[in-house]
Amino acid sequence: MPVCRINIKIGIMAKRDLKQAFDQHVELTDYFTGFAVKRPKSAAASLPQEDHQTGDSQTQLAEIAQQAKDCCKCGLGGTRKNSVPGEGNPHARLVFVGEAPGADEDEQGRPFVGRAGQLLDKIIAAMGLKRQDVFICNVLRCRPPDNRDPKPEEIISCMPFLKAQLSAIRPEIIVALGAHAAHTLLKSEKPIGQLRGTFHDFYFDENEAPKKLMPTYHPAYLLRNYSDENRRRVWEDMKVVVAELGLPVPKK
Repeated sequence: MPVCRINIKIGIMAKRDLKQAFDQHVELTDYFTGFAVKRPKSAAASLPQEDHQTGDSQTQLAEIAQQAKDCCKCGLGGTRKNSVPGEGNPHARLVFVGEAPGADEDEQGRPFVGRAGQLLDKIIAAMGLKRQDVFICNVLRCRPPDNRDPKPEEIISCMPFLKAQLSAIRPEIIVALGAHAAHTLLKSEKPIGQLRGTFHDFYFDENEAPKKLMPTYHPAYLLRNYSDENRRRVWEDMKVVVAELGLPVPKK
């Protein structure tokens, strides 16, 4: 059982189940080919990193990750194998935020490493990027038992970690993967189908200009509900993100 630290020093910034529904009759290889867009050779090089003037974001993220590993503010701290704080480029212009770790993520302590993560990797590559170009995390740091929906108190307990990470990275664009991430970040209860497809304002601070947030379907949802139409919708969302970043928009 993880050691609990009551004092979390992260600077006071504070429905649908992801059951193991990957046993559908969807051939994953065929699905992945839907995102098999050729990666422009210079795309990663054309994604410059922001020059952060306030503190070392890499150090900040390491501290936040350690605090998340020590956290037992909610009951999930006693049921997890590993905390999953997130990983990626500390100066990323693009951050993906999902719902919560699953079984594979709980086992490895890394975000999006299961089948949904493999699909996300394919989507990122189709955008002309690499996983190490972006930052990937979740609303929750710990896996809910049986991959049930996050509870409100769990989201409240974990929100300081997410806010601290986003404030340390200061990405230009956030992609909210799925309804839980979109509802949490936008404080909206609109269906993901209504939220996706357009940028929404996300404020790190009320005194700052907003950044752009793009809601889209979670990769796990796509695996459960595969159709050409759903795949097209996610790909259209990602092309909008690529264009906003000033990168070549893949011909797809």
